[in-house]
Amino acid sequence: MSSTFLGMPTATGFVRGDRSFPDAAVDALADDQLRRNLAHATGTIRAKRLRAVAELDDWEELRLAGEGVKADTMARLPELLEELERNVTARGGVVHWARDGEEANRIVTDLVRAAGAQEVVKVKSMATQEIGLNEHLEAEGIAALETDLAELIVQLGEDRPSHILVPAIHRNRTEIRDIFRRSMPGADPGLTDEPRELAMAARSYLRQKFLTTQVAISGANFAAADTGTLAVVESEGNGRMCLTLPRTLITVMGIEKVVPSFADMEVFLQLLPRSSTAERMNPYTSMWTGVTPGDGPQEFHLVLLDNGRSRVLADPEGRSALHCIRCSACLNVCPVYERVGGHAYGSVYPGPIGAVLSPQLTGLEGKTDVNASLPFASTLCGACFDACPVRIDIPTMLVKLRADAVDAAEEAGGRPSAEALAMRAAASAMTHPRRWSALIGAGRLGSWKKGGFRRLPGPGAGWTAARDMPSPPSATFRRRWRDRRTDGTGGATGTGGDA
Repeated sequence: MSSTFLGMPTATGFVRGDRSFPDAAVDALADDQLRRNLAHATGTIRAKRLRAVAELDDWEELRLAGEGVKADTMARLPELLEELERNVTARGGVVHWARDGEEANRIVTDLVRAAGAQEVVKVKSMATQEIGLNEHLEAEGIAALETDLAELIVQLGEDRPSHILVPAIHRNRTEIRDIFRRSMPGADPGLTDEPRELAMAARSYLRQKFLTTQVAISGANFAAADTGTLAVVESEGNGRMCLTLPRTLITVMGIEKVVPSFADMEVFLQLLPRSSTAERMNPYTSMWTGVTPGDGPQEFHLVLLDNGRSRVLADPEGRSALHCIRCSACLNVCPVYERVGGHAYGSVYPGPIGAVLSPQLTGLEGKTDVNASLPFASTLCGACFDACPVRIDIPTMLVKLRADAVDAAEEAGGRPSAEALAMRAAASAMTHPRRWSALIGAGRLGSWKKGGFRRLPGPGAGWTAARDMPSPPSATFRRRWRDRRTDGTGGATGTGGDA
């Protein structure tokens, strides 16, 4: 286990599930409807994103610029956060610091009560999902209404988000119609599954809430340290309503969302929409700086959330996970996510970025820690790095976290796993030519011409539980190379099965 994971506070909230990824993935793979929904949605988004990105000749330069700004931010994060606090305060806002999710939930609850409210409207926010704010408020007798359409679908369906950008990606139109008919107050029993009808039903339900609710809670996509300006980007207009109509606005923001200057937002406001919704620009980009008398919320509170981010920042090899701008591009190109969906990851952060971010936020607590399985939820194909707008090297980070997970398991259990023993045996064979030759020869035993072994025995059974074992070729490379050297014509004459 990396020494930087020791002696630091860990994340609280919904960053660790209750099942390992392999166990949860088995159930997801058995859901044919889920797989069809995911394949259709991610395939559509991938194609649109490629077209949007191809419009810019300087896309790679923009990615490099985004990576550079994020690296600069992480290198001097404490001073930038202090600068942000000074500028927010100077413009009439109040800044609160939350060590973990529990502290952030207490701060928000106290602020809502101080405003005399029993109900709040919410802009889509990964940070509040991470800390379980809705559940905490409900336990305190405060109703929290999600206003993003996909988040509303998840909330009414008593479900959990399964995607960073499209939380209800695992639902199709018919399922959404059934949820609205069953759970949305005032919904027309004859509501159809036409997208426009579904959207209008949600709009009618939410409009009165926007006009009467006195407290709104939001996240933030970016915050400029030099001006104290915060920004939320969205596609429906619900965010604009929440950010302008209520009297009190409370923003919960992960500390990594700060950028050094207002001008730096220019880079990310080009990268984010093309990578997420495949649009040239977001339909709604809302920015606010403190409080303006007579215009918009008259009380503004900014809750800066750590919740394990400091421990990630302390690891030079892992801190680039904090560069993430929550675009979800890595999820849409990941072959693993496309087949199992977001719920299998347990954490509110699914997909490739969740596989590296969640274990770092929580730390690794031994072989029984379900988050220790997340770094293995990848083929290491590298598609996530190619798609990432800020060039997070997720594959390299996954390899490191796999090593950390193995070390943590051995430290906690005292004995290496069957997989670790198998890898050690393979390493011993692969570093000795004669051993390797003997191993290849042994592996060719069996009725290969009849289809070969479909399942491996012993420790290999877990690998072939969801994969077919391919039959070996008719001749090994060693045999073909030997034949090329002795043939004289350069042709491979041997077809035998020896090593």
